[in-house]
Amino acid sequence: MGYDGSPFALTPWVRRVLVATGIVYLLQVTVFTSPWLIEVFGLTPSLVLVHPWSVLTYALLHGGFFHIFFNMLALFMFGPLVEDHLGGARFIRLYVLSALGGAALSVALLPLAGDATIIGASAAVFGVMLAFVLEWPDAPIFVFPLPVPVKAKWLLAFFVLINLVPLVLQTQDGIAHLAHLGGFAAAFLYLRGGRMLSGWRRAGPPAHDAAVLVHPGPARPARREGQPPPPIRRAGADPKVLDEVDRVLDKISSGGLASLTPEERRFLDEMSRRFQKDR
Repeated sequence: MGYDGSPFALTPWVRRVLVATGIVYLLQVTVFTSPWLIEVFGLTPSLVLVHPWSVLTYALLHGGFFHIFFNMLALFMFGPLVEDHLGGARFIRLYVLSALGGAALSVALLPLAGDATIIGASAAVFGVMLAFVLEWPDAPIFVFPLPVPVKAKWLLAFFVLINLVPLVLQTQDGIAHLAHLGGFAAAFLYLRGGRMLSGWRRAGPPAHDAAVLVHPGPARPARREGQPPPPIRRAGADPKVLDEVDRVLDKISSGGLASLTPEERRFLDEMSRRFQKDR
């Protein structure tokens, strides 16, 4: 069954991640209660070559009920919309790469982060949150106990800030702040890195990214009788439109036509009509 956009609907990969993480936590607290599970499958930066699988498995382990609860709550809130927008294949790549980014930054900056064992899906979930904010920065998010909603971009900025400050002040609070920031960084590079490189190659500023360009080009002005027609401007000449067409075609390539949202389908239909009209 596809995602219907309702608040409690789950997309396939979000459901799988929630179930897998929940099962692992249940095993943690019932069967594998000895410390060896975290020692072997958690990420200890200095032992990453001894336990190379830990760069992924650490994201399935959690240190307590509230640890897993808040991570999975954030995935439940932001994940379905992100997966519906990106498609299942790109979503799970985003999740895995964000977890890897958290591990990579923790290992790379070992002297700054310390060598404590890291567990939790926070880096992967923060990557999903970043993907949500890149597409819907002004979406209202209700945060208990605040009486009014907060824009998604300000909520993300708050999370970045509370992870940067302890690093700057060099405080040890038992939280893997570098892993969180690594998840943000990996998600940004995955979602925007290619576009930034293509912008630099064109020796021009990168095009502003939009979720869907519903009106990809300016409307043509009305022409008075006897006035010569304006020059034809092909839709592909607009870098914004070209970038958006590339993104939608990449999405079709990775997830098929079924992965497109209704807005993206309308966008492609409009582009097709414009190209045919401009021939």
